[in-house]
Amino acid sequence: MNGNYLLKRVGQAALTFVATVTLTFVLYRMMPGGPAQALENVILQQQSSGGNTIDPERIELLVSQYTNLESDAPLYEQYYQYMHSVFIEQDLGESLYSNDTVTHLLAERIPWSMLISVYAMVIGYTVSIVLGAMMAFKEKSRFDSISSVVLIGLNSTPYYVVGVLLIFFFSIRYEFFPRGGRVGLGIDPGFNLAFMQSIAYHAMLPVFSMSVLGLGTALTMRGNSVRVLGEDYLRVAKLRGLRNSRIATQYVGRNAILPMYTQFMIGIAGVLSSSVIVEEIFTYPGVGLLVYDAIQVRNYPVLMGSLIVFTLITVIAILIADLTYGFVDPRISTGGDNE
Repeated sequence: MNGNYLLKRVGQAALTFVATVTLTFVLYRMMPGGPAQALENVILQQQSSGGNTIDPERIELLVSQYTNLESDAPLYEQYYQYMHSVFIEQDLGESLYSNDTVTHLLAERIPWSMLISVYAMVIGYTVSIVLGAMMAFKEKSRFDSISSVVLIGLNSTPYYVVGVLLIFFFSIRYEFFPRGGRVGLGIDPGFNLAFMQSIAYHAMLPVFSMSVLGLGTALTMRGNSVRVLGEDYLRVAKLRGLRNSRIATQYVGRNAILPMYTQFMIGIAGVLSSSVIVEEIFTYPGVGLLVYDAIQVRNYPVLMGSLIVFTLITVIAILIADLTYGFVDPRISTGGDNE
């Protein structure tokens, strides 16, 4: 890997990150009924329910204090203030409806979202790789046909539909699992068996629901394996008398998995962002539920902070995949003339 290629890829990643944040900032500000208007509506609803009246100038002052931006400031000044706060001061702002900083809210919730996201991704991709390889070895068999139909059906079914069905059958109808939360009531947090069991118990349904996202790669693994099975070096390996297990793992499996490496890295961000709907369905207090609640009340700082984190994870995952694919698959020349 040459230095120019590395600088080019890092520069593209940085430019993509800044451009995404900038575009989202502008879209949020140009949308009718922005965060300032949402906060004004909340204040007006509170005063109407309490029978009190607040002077419009007082409302304007409260909005300015909460949003940390002048509502009548030009868009470019608001943009400069926000970008300076994020990139220079490393400050994502404060939530409009609490005294907590966005950084604190995200740091508190991201580990829980990563817990269910990582386990779902690992389970989904592991099952897909094993199932795809078995389908390729038994190509055109009944097992291959039935598995293909089932996988196509699952791949066409939204993961949140699976989540709703899981809630209905296993939480409401049969009460095997809890309907929400991440830890049972009355359990002391800490490194103890009861706490760990409660975490796993509450995370099981969200993990199973999100793991459906990774099952679609089984068809990709099957196609890669079928293509590899027709290569000449496999015939040579069989003529050499190598064991079938060695041929399956070192020749077929290894070469079939390589094209899925980039897809796996991008899937890291995809699974995390999909937690928004899953956590709302299962009432799982992670960053996804935080984002969903922020959307309902247009909590602008929380939405922008979450977007920055999701964008950063996506850009870094793609950058790592781009820079390391040449090491994973030596047949690909990273940074050469043909990128």
